[in-house]
Amino acid sequence: MLVVDDNKVIRQLIRVNLELEGFEVVTAADGAECLDVVDQVCPDLITLDVVMPRLDGLRTAARLRGDPRTRRLPLIIVSACTQYEVEAGLDVGVDAFLAKPFEPSELVALVRQLVERGETDAGSPQFDIGAGTPAGGTGGGAEHAEHAERAGRTGS
Repeated sequence: MLVVDDNKVIRQLIRVNLELEGFEVVTAADGAECLDVVDQVCPDLITLDVVMPRLDGLRTAARLRGDPRTRRLPLIIVSACTQYEVEAGLDVGVDAFLAKPFEPSELVALVRQLVERGETDAGSPQFDIGAGTPAGGTGGGAEHAEHAERAGRTGS
């Protein structure tokens, strides 16, 4: 796993919770560092904050999706997302969203589900915000608006 967040406390919280479940975790402080580290560690999954210095989470996700080596890597946004950020994340191919503050058990369940799905199916469908359940794959604009609306409610 690669955990990317500019807040050291959040990075450590996510890292410790995933390590307690047996995952190997590497951390990065922003998107630019993430792009440097991703080739060295070849993670199974990346968690990204949205608001970070140098390179934010959405632009980082877009770059990861644009690179053939990381195109299918599961990406989770862990952030208090606005509707715009959720829509933008879905547009670039983010797999799941988890609103801050989050329950560590929700994070672990979502990570486990995406990693297991990635091992069996390289083209996983979109996932519902924070719940870790399939959100119906490649639905239209109404589905995206519904996701954004839910993110707005859970992000406050």
